[in-house]
Amino acid sequence: MELSIIILALTVVLSTDAEFVHEDFQIDICSNTEAEEMLGFDNEEMWHADFNQKKGVETSPDFGVPVSFPYDVREIAVCKYNLALWTKIFKSPPPEMDAPKTSIYPKDDVQLGFKNTLICHVTGFYPPSVSISWTKNNVNVTEGLSLSQYRPMNDDTYNIFSTLEFTPIEGDIYSCTVNHRALQGQPQTKTWDVDVALPGVGPAVFCGVGLTLGLLGVATGTFFLVKGNNCN
Repeated sequence: MELSIIILALTVVLSTDAEFVHEDFQIDICSNTEAEEMLGFDNEEMWHADFNQKKGVETSPDFGVPVSFPYDVREIAVCKYNLALWTKIFKSPPPEMDAPKTSIYPKDDVQLGFKNTLICHVTGFYPPSVSISWTKNNVNVTEGLSLSQYRPMNDDTYNIFSTLEFTPIEGDIYSCTVNHRALQGQPQTKTWDVDVALPGVGPAVFCGVGLTLGLLGVATGTFFLVKGNNCN
């Protein structure tokens, strides 16, 4: 699968002392089967293309000034054209690849019977094309899933988040499996099991024993003090 990536970056200096430097970026990614377009500012996504709905999605933060992007999602055709052209010119040289690193963890503190979200974080991979799947007790899960956009990192690799909504039940085992070209057909799987530890009894026992010994010590001291006064 061939891949074409176009990244445009503009660095803007807002003062002569160069105290504030910001970066505006645009990412166009396409392959034979995938495509992504994203506009961003200082590593934050501001807009991305939804190719299923054939429209742009503005993702500026709520506290910012509303911004509109007159960007045509059909611009990805240029990326497709360049992909075919460069494939012909460079005769598909072996691409540079970085294998992903995967971690899985819950969004909130786990409480049995209360809804939560499992996060599968895949980072440090290149090129930006991965597949992510979930299982619960070794059964594939297809509902309650979401997938973020590919997000660039400072070292020219990418990261992505996949989430799964779930209700923790003691003994359940979840897994997140990632497949990437750099893994050479050996998918990377991380598991997470619902194991909510009950409050330990050790601290309570030690506190009880300490209190008992303390009271015994006070009683013994009082006994000898009374005896001594009687002798006088």
